[in-house]
Amino acid sequence: MKKAGILCASDTELAPFLRTMDIHRITEKAMLKFYEGTLRQVPVTAVYSGVCRVNAAVAAELLIEVSGVDAVVNAGTAGGIDPKLRLFDTVVAERSVYHDVAPDILTEFHPWMPSACFPSDGALLSAARRYAEVAEVPVFFGTIATGERFIENQDRERVRQRCAPLAVDMETAGAAHVCYVNGIPFLAVRSVTDTDAADGAEAFEQNCEKASEIAAGVTAGLLEIWVR
Repeated sequence: MKKAGILCASDTELAPFLRTMDIHRITEKAMLKFYEGTLRQVPVTAVYSGVCRVNAAVAAELLIEVSGVDAVVNAGTAGGIDPKLRLFDTVVAERSVYHDVAPDILTEFHPWMPSACFPSDGALLSAARRYAEVAEVPVFFGTIATGERFIENQDRERVRQRCAPLAVDMETAGAAHVCYVNGIPFLAVRSVTDTDAADGAEAFEQNCEKASEIAAGVTAGLLEIWVR
């Protein structure tokens, strides 16, 4: 059976997975703990990387090289950028981009991409779309943009103009970048903690735990479909 790597940025985002996993083994490498076991009978290895794309990239590479996963799902929370999103809506990335990196860095240099977008895996996306049909929470599909700082109202329009994303975070494109160069399927599942109407770090702190629970539920549901 296929094995999934679950990558979260924080311990809060990882906690719902650990509560529902049957954990067989815990290993440590590069100051990270990797929890190996099953999630609803799906073989998984789960880790929280710490915030920012470099930390996410380190964890993603170790999931691939050390844990031998067949796919990586980056699960957790995000800021809502598209005005149609409400608190606790879930965004599944059809593609991910950097909102603070010049596009030609990726197209003119390694990994010489045809565009500056990292496409999500088709099979994982298909599983997510099937799960969304029966999900008890709203699930949206589109672009997630990644950058190295928390985005608040004064920056939302800049990010909208550059990338037109549904949501923004600090890790997704970093993990997608690693999966792209390794030829490993990737998907991101992020639930919204802050929006134009509920803006700022305070909203994130208040809503992170609930949003993490929602993202974990969507992730578990789509992985059940993916392994069939």
